Amino acid sequence: MPLRAVITDWGGVLTPPIPQLVRAWADADQINWEAYISVVTPWLTAAYDVNGPPNPVHALERGECTPAEFERLLAQRLVRIDGGPVHADGLLTRMLAVGQPIEAMYDLIRGLRANGLRTALLSNSWGDSGYLRADFPSLFDAVIISHEVGMRKPEARIFAYTAQILGVPPADCVFIDDIAANIAAAEAAGMTGIHHADPATTAARLAELLAASNTPGTK
Repeated sequence: MPLRAVITDWGGVLTPPIPQLVRAWADADQINWEAYISVVTPWLTAAYDVNGPPNPVHALERGECTPAEFERLLAQRLVRIDGGPVHADGLLTRMLAVGQPIEAMYDLIRGLRANGLRTALLSNSWGDSGYLRADFPSLFDAVIISHEVGMRKPEARIFAYTAQILGVPPADCVFIDDIAANIAAAEAAGMTGIHHADPATTAARLAELLAASNTPGTK
């Protein structure tokens, strides 16, 4: 089956690694890192277990609670290094400040699209502030943000929905993400997965897949 579409995650693929951004926020806001890890790790573990119990991450990413509600909930559970309270307002904006996008990945996506492949962004959202939407028209044929559609990775339905929006079957899609659970879910939905570690490795793997499938993107 020829590959006709490439779907990519946002944070950690088109941006610097999320742990890097979060640690920079913790240092800047003087957050006790051990306290943050103890609160968030169980939430994230359940969030990427398809059989995991509901938790605040599920609610935030599906749009079932607002970023402000999540910020208040998280801030109540954190503590500063000096023992003081954590300022909730704008917490997620500070945490996920993107800085400079990964230009090599931008160039890769633009090149794929210019060579005839459909492209899409598929992102679990922790608020709108981190997305550089002015760039999206040159990058993507479709933009799927979890809280806007009420679905999230690694739910099977969001992969089927994204393929439908692109107008191609899942078997014709490559999905790029930095989280292994999301790759496994995409592959279970019929897509080909690339577990992203760095731009060069991802580009090389994409070139292999596209060459093997004899798509327009190999020309």
